[in-house]
Parts: sequence; C-alpha cells; structure tokens
Amino acid sequence: MTAEPVAPAPPRPLRVLELTESVAGGVCGRLFAGLGHHVVRGATDPADPLRHRGPVNSDGLSLEFVAVHAGKRGLAAVDRDGRLLPQARDLLDGADVLVLDATPARSRALGIDPHQLAAAHPELVVVWITGFGSGSPYSDLPADSLLAESYGGLATMIGEAGRQPLALGGEQAAHCGAVTGFLGAMLALLRRDAGQGGDLVEVALCDVAAYMDWKSDVNWSMTGIAPGRAVRDEGDWRLVRAADGWVGYIFLPRHWPAVVELVGDPALRDPALASQDERSAHPERWWPVIERWTAQLPAQEVYTRAQKLGLPFGWVTRTSDLAASEQLAGRGFLNRQPAARAGRVPAVGGPLHGAGLGWDSGEPPAEGASTTAWPAREEPAAHPAAAGRLPLEGVVVLDFGTITAGAAVTRLLADHGATVLKVEWTERPDTFRTWKLTESQLCSGPPPTSPYFPSNNIGKLDVAIDLKTAEGQLLVRELARHSHVVVENFRVGVTRRLGIDASTLLAENPRLVCLSLSSQGQRGPESGNRSFGSTLDLLSGLASVTGYPERGPTWSSYEVNYPDQLVSLVGAAAVAYCLQQDVTGAELDLSQREAVSWTLSAQIADHVVNGRDAAVTGNRRPGAAPHDTFPAAGEDRWIAVACTTDGHRAALAHWLGRPDLAGRDAHWWDGPEAAALVAAATAALPRDEVAAALLAAGVPAVPVLTAADRAATARFTARGVTLGGDGPPVKGSPMMFARYAPAVRPVAPAIGEHTREVLTGLAGLAPGDVRRLEDAGAVHCARPAVPAGEPTDGRKARAGD
Repeated sequence: MTAEPVAPAPPRPLRVLELTESVAGGVCGRLFAGLGHHVVRGATDPADPLRHRGPVNSDGLSLEFVAVHAGKRGLAAVDRDGRLLPQARDLLDGADVLVLDATPARSRALGIDPHQLAAAHPELVVVWITGFGSGSPYSDLPADSLLAESYGGLATMIGEAGRQPLALGGEQAAHCGAVTGFLGAMLALLRRDAGQGGDLVEVALCDVAAYMDWKSDVNWSMTGIAPGRAVRDEGDWRLVRAADGWVGYIFLPRHWPAVVELVGDPALRDPALASQDERSAHPERWWPVIERWTAQLPAQEVYTRAQKLGLPFGWVTRTSDLAASEQLAGRGFLNRQPAARAGRVPAVGGPLHGAGLGWDSGEPPAEGASTTAWPAREEPAAHPAAAGRLPLEGVVVLDFGTITAGAAVTRLLADHGATVLKVEWTERPDTFRTWKLTESQLCSGPPPTSPYFPSNNIGKLDVAIDLKTAEGQLLVRELARHSHVVVENFRVGVTRRLGIDASTLLAENPRLVCLSLSSQGQRGPESGNRSFGSTLDLLSGLASVTGYPERGPTWSSYEVNYPDQLVSLVGAAAVAYCLQQDVTGAELDLSQREAVSWTLSAQIADHVVNGRDAAVTGNRRPGAAPHDTFPAAGEDRWIAVACTTDGHRAALAHWLGRPDLAGRDAHWWDGPEAAALVAAATAALPRDEVAAALLAAGVPAVPVLTAADRAATARFTARGVTLGGDGPPVKGSPMMFARYAPAVRPVAPAIGEHTREVLTGLAGLAPGDVRRLEDAGAVHCARPAVPAGEPTDGRKARAGD
C-alpha cells in the first residue's frame, strides 16, 4: 500500500476522540487516523511514558510512539493529578467515536463510566479496550500483551516443550485487540447510521488471545489432552537451519513429491515414504536428509526454489530483510520519505489497501500540543444498508474463502447479519472440511466433517458450483450481480483463470466491494507465491522476534497459525469500513505478509533509523521489568508477571520478603539475579495460589492458562469467546456489544446444502434450470447432514434482498 504523507479525505469523515496510554488503544486510533479521519488523542497518563520509550530517533522520540500515534492531533486531556480536563469532555459532544483504554479503576478516577456515556451522548460509539474487561479479578491490570496472551491461553502454545511459555514478538495481542476495536466501531456505526443509536464495544485483550487460539479448544475437546508447546525438532512442519539462517518446511501430504524433487536425494524416493503415516512413524528416515541438504544453502535460496515447485515454504526474515525487500518496496509498503528515515513518521504503511483508501503517514502530535474543537463538516445521512437489528443485515457476501484467512472473515460478517454464500465444490471442498482427519478416515468412504470446520463456517449458506465449468462461472457472475461483497483468498491468478476475478465481477456489479487476501498481495515479484499461516510467521519478520534468545527464532506453531487470525480480523474490518463509508467498486488488496509486518512497525523503524536488527528477546519488553513467565509448582504450570512501574517492583520486592530490593531500578529487575529470585519463590506454590497472592500484593500477575483451563473458566463462554454445545466447541466472538449480540447459527452447512435455495431465490433460476445444471455437473444440490435450524438471535436466513 502506498505510504502517502496525507490520505485523501474519506467519504464520510469521522471524529474520533482517543483517551489512551496503551499500545492497543493507540493503534486502534491510528487506524482511524491512517484512513484520514479526524483523531484527537489525549494521554490519560500525565507522564505519557510511551513518548520517550526506546528505541528512539535522534530527537529522543519513541519510534513506537511515532508508529502508534502518527497522523493524530494532540489534546491536553488530564491535569497533573490525572483528572480529565473540561476540554476533553467538551470534545465528546461532537465525537462519533471514543477510543478509551483506561481500566475500570482508572476510568472512575477520570470520571468516565463507559457504560453510562450513552445517556449523555446517545449517538456516540465507545470502543473500550482493556486487558481483561470489566467484572474480572484482573480488570485493573495493564493492557499488556504478555498478560493477555498468558491468561487467554495463547502463550501456552508459543515456544518449546519443556521451556517457559512465550508471548509472540512485538505486541500482538495489542494489535489484534486494536483491529477488533476498529471492526467493532464500524459495526456499531452502521447500526447508529441506521437510526439505532450508539453503542459500547468492549474488547478485552485476553479474550482476543483466546479467540486466536480456538483450534486448541477443538483439540482439547476431541482428545482430552490440552495441547501445548511442541518439541522443536518434532512434528510435520519444522524450522531447519540453513547456511545463513532458517527455513520453514511447511507442506501437506499432497506436497511430498515436490519435497522429494526439491531435495533430490534418492533416499527420499523410497516408496514407503510416500505414505504420510509411514513418514509420521519414522521421521528419522527422512528429516536428517532434509537437514543436511538445507544446511548447505542460503535460506532465501531454499525458499525461492521451494516456491517454484509450489511448496508453501518460508524463510525467517529479519527487520533488515524486510527493509530491503523488493516485494514490500514495490508495493509501497515501505515508506521511503526522508522523514521516515529520520524516524519522524512511520517507516511502513498500514494494513488496509485499496482503490479509494489512502494512508496518512504524518507526524504524531507534538508534546504540549492541544486541540479544543472539531473541524466543521456536513452531518452524515442515514445508511440504508443496515436497516435491520444487526449491522450487516441485508448485505450479501459471495464467499470463496477457504481454511482460515478468508473463511474466518466471512464467518465474522455472518455473525453480524450478513447473508454469506459459501461457494465450494464437491471435488475441491474447503480444506478445513477434512483438516486433521487420518489417512484411513479419508480413504474409507465419504469422510466425516472435521471438527475444525464449523468455527470458520457456521451461519453460512453453502452453494456447490464447479468453477471450472463455463456454466459455473456464469452462475458466479449472476450471483455477483445480487451481492454487495466478494471475499477470496485464492493464490494470485486463480480467479483470473476462472473468469471470476475482481475486474470481471465489478463489470457485472460496479458497486461490489471485492476483498482479496493473498499471501503477499496481488502484485509484486513474490505475489504468486504460496503460503500458510506459518509461512507468514517467517516472511513477516514475526518469527525473528519470537523465541528464546539462546535458541533463535520460532513461529506461532502449526496449531495456532497466528497470522491467519490477525488477517481475518483485518479483512473483516476492511469490509465493514467500506460498507460504513459507502466505498463501492473497490478492489481491496490485503497482503497477509504486510498485515503482520505492520505490527512490527517500530522494530522496522529501528533498523531504518538506527541500523539495528530486531532480536529475539523472549518475554522481555521495553518499559517493563520483570516481564516474563515464571514456573509454579507442578508440571508445566506457569504464571506471567508484568511490572511496568516502580510501584509494581516495590510490591514484588515486599512479596518476596526482600524489602531491601524495593529501590532497585528496572535494569536490575530485568536481569538474571532478579529472575532467579522470582522463579524460586513462585515455583514453591501452586499456580493459581501464587498468581492470586501476587495480585493481592499489588503485582500484575496472572496464571498461564491452557485450553483445558479455558474450558473450565466461565468467562470465556459467558462472554461468547467460545460457543459450547453438544459437539466440539466452536469459536465465538472477540468482542462484546452493549446493545446487541451477534447472531449465531450453530451448525456448519453441508456441501451444496443451499444450492437450490440460493439459485432459485437469489439468482431467480427456475427449478428445472437448476436440475439441468445439476445433471450437467455444474452444480450440486444436497440435503443438510444435520438440520440447521433457525439462528439463535433471530437473523433471517433469506438469500438476499
């Protein structure tokens, strides 16, 4: 995406008041500012510590502050005692959105009750982003990504078996929470524009972390064993050392012949190794062959060769590699302005890209700057597309999404009222229909549906169309005429070959919003490459900042595939934004790699400005010490601690029975002596007991949960993060709304279950025409395997308007 100094004015400019101090709240506001809206940011902490936290530019300004707050105007929001000033309250009167990240206790000190703002400001949308939401024992802990990822259970999956749990590199829970808040704001604004008033969108980072780790919930329910960190040198996908770095060997059973061709060693041609079951049972027969071959070549060369063979491999790119990437530079993702090289504006663009969407890369507000009034504007007219109770009711989505990245986007849209038409074919179904089924299950008649499939596909209408037939392609164009949105995550070039690419469909319906989620975008020298989520862990730079310092990089694991989870939130936010802003005829080009790299803006800027490559730091982060996971009594039981103030460290010193340490600085607390003291104390007590004792003493601490713990913790089902029922758990929602709940149809569709209904209803075909198409093999009409029933919250199941 282009990194322009000033974004073109959006069709419907919004006024956003941001009262924040955390990365999560700031990034949420940054999304509005980047898209050209009026954002006034006031720090709720008088010290505004992020402003000067390292790494910094030559003026001492934090590069993370620049990345988070670029393009905003400043506001003196609080007095020296941290009380909200009248000028901040005055700006609430004209605001469309308030972004707030104060904890409940801090909100009370400010004199703001997010739940009561609607009475005084009935048209206001409040996005309240905290670490743990309201009503939790942890509600007043800081919105820290390590704490959130630990209590949400995600950290249990990151790292290596037998070693401590890790947070993902950077501030991933914070960024995902910010995107979730932005998505929630767009949905709430759609309801407001339809005359239903404002709303409170509550985002808890720990809920977002649990939402991202939904596959572990399914795994636990099916096996009774809570999944955890993998053994580094075991499993079907592995990081393998190359001559100058690391390569990710990422492939499915069907890719094995290409792996054999890539390596070229005769040992891999053993007929017995053609069986996935045999390879799983005897990894010692073939992994050493791969490791020896890979060690002789540069990592990027192995990646390039593998991609030419259609293998979704990746290589661990560092921030210096990202800054030198021809792919990223050619797409305009890297900001080449002199101001970016000086660290005064962000080094990279944003995660949303498309015709009509600019991206503002201006400077952050200067220290002491203050805005007291909103710019004049015309008041927006009511938005006709959200006339129902749910914000997307009446919106028809043509869904070619598969696995997670695309399918999860449309699942989110379906939850909020959209009619989603999932297009797949009997011989080429969504890969997740058979995800993790055994070879014997796949070969013994019609396979069962994988328990992983529903999480990304409940609430959809399934239409079975063979896209390789001329009749099927004509049907897709007809459906496009009656749709508002198209979503696909095919490899670049596939839709063009099938005659259903964005340009073709826009010619049929010029008002469509077409979202393409590809590995590296629709253009550029690497645009045709293949990937899975783990590939993007590597190519985005995320793996290069995740891991143990003494062990090198790691990824978010085969089980989590974190990039898919982030990208689905970004994609849904992009669609909702276009619908709220009346952006039509848009081709949204979302590079999954860029979306993840965007979360590392500050680290990339540190290389651009200071020449430093970001390194693996474990759980350590600037501005916090100690900031780590520590053992508790029992096998693989852990707690997370995140001390961000001298007060937190003094409280920890007293809990340790060492008041003499209360005056030690953050640097000492970040060192090995302090870590050993804390670990020795925590290891003597059960996990929940030690976490509760630390919390009572005033130390920010939480237990590191597992999927089994989540299943036993009422908050995750009570807040809708996980949907229970008779079968395996299904992924729920990462946010809550005060005035409505997402509609949930609890059963995923069978292939072709709604073909006849959609073609006769939406497309207007006669029943005889549908039968003829079925006889010709262009469509398939099936009966539901399980009655789908009615949506639990009353959403109409009609095919469209």
